[in-house]
Amino acid sequence: MTQLTLYTTLGCHLCERLEVMLDLLHDGEYFLKKVEISEDEALMARYGVRIPVLVDAAGDELDMGFEPQRLADWLSERGALDVGAWRRLEAGEAGPRAGGEEKATPGPKSSGRRYLA
Repeated sequence: MTQLTLYTTLGCHLCERLEVMLDLLHDGEYFLKKVEISEDEALMARYGVRIPVLVDAAGDELDMGFEPQRLADWLSERGALDVGAWRRLEAGEAGPRAGGEEKATPGPKSSGRRYLA
């Protein structure tokens, strides 16, 4: 199982988009630890203008993973890309739809804290 960390904050729509894309494109199971950056000044300084930032177990970071091509390339480098899902997404058969609607994906595979306002 792949271990990933997502540096995020409440209300980050790009973070939500990355999670949808990750669910679509990741081959196999993964554990996603979400780290709320607003509670830590050092994390805010490091990630505040870069979120969402996805990090693998080796510490390699991906900025702007909400862009499908960037996420697909990053996952492919780690042997974790669902190539069939990527081809369908490229062909416009799956994934985020035009107009901002997102296709429903399987239940969450992640774990972490979320805060309600």
